[in-house]
Amino acid sequence: MPEKMEARKYLDPKVLNRIARLELKARQIVEGFITGLHKSPYHGFSVEFAEHREYVPGDDIRHIDWKVWGRSDRFYIKQYEQETNLRAYLVLDTSESMRYGGEAAGMTKYDYACFVAASIAYLILRQQDAVGLALFDSGIHRFVPPSTVTAHLRQLLWEMESHSAEKKTNIGVILHNLAERIPQRGIVILLSDMFDSIENIMFGVRHLRHRKHEVIVFHIMDNDELEFPFQQMTMFLGLEEYPNLLCDPRALRKAYLKEVREFMNQLRRECRYNGVDYVLMDTKEKVDVALATYLARRAATVAKGSTAAGGVV
Repeated sequence: MPEKMEARKYLDPKVLNRIARLELKARQIVEGFITGLHKSPYHGFSVEFAEHREYVPGDDIRHIDWKVWGRSDRFYIKQYEQETNLRAYLVLDTSESMRYGGEAAGMTKYDYACFVAASIAYLILRQQDAVGLALFDSGIHRFVPPSTVTAHLRQLLWEMESHSAEKKTNIGVILHNLAERIPQRGIVILLSDMFDSIENIMFGVRHLRHRKHEVIVFHIMDNDELEFPFQQMTMFLGLEEYPNLLCDPRALRKAYLKEVREFMNQLRRECRYNGVDYVLMDTKEKVDVALATYLARRAATVAKGSTAAGGVV
């Protein structure tokens, strides 16, 4: 990671100030010891060894397993039960369609998603919980394991900024692979424009839910995609391997908007049915407003659920 990388590109002080008093709590009991805000299903003061994970800059070198280094010539950190409480995984779509940005938004969908992801990562680390990152298009190109170390945020930001878009999305397969790859239950936060079939998306989502992970879907849409404001003959450039299309948008607008709304409504229903938070984010809306609104609403529902369940989060 370059030493002089602009690590705060996606950390907006306005957003951080707005969410500073909010929290991201799990709706279910999480695995591990009491760390940060979350209660463990295990009792006592166990510090038993849990697993290894790859070293990332900022980790305490006292926890490096030197025996593993001697065998593999790679650095791995020992993790214990007290360090494996809430784990959140930011799953960020880097496919070509995420690079679209209309005039109303002033930024691409990918940049908007990165602002959301960076803010959530900041919030989770501030809670002393662990956060990791997966970057994907048709495959997972980078997987950064969760960490509670504050300096870990710099690594996540660098990964977001340095990755380039290439291929089309395959959300279902990605989520399916992550469900097999993530050893302990936590919160999986998907940030994508959802350019995939609902059947494929839900295939992956249901696998994560079967493995007892909570899932949050941030559906990132440009305002142009939601309103289709084009009036003149327009050449629409094909993304994610689709061909270019020259057409009169006025002739397509009604049918296009109908398809988009039906897709979003069906996806919202499927998410609700499977116990998944669905959050539509219009890139025209300010990140701080959109994120704070969701976090406040989620906190209220978690608190209500906690009271009903005798205070267990």
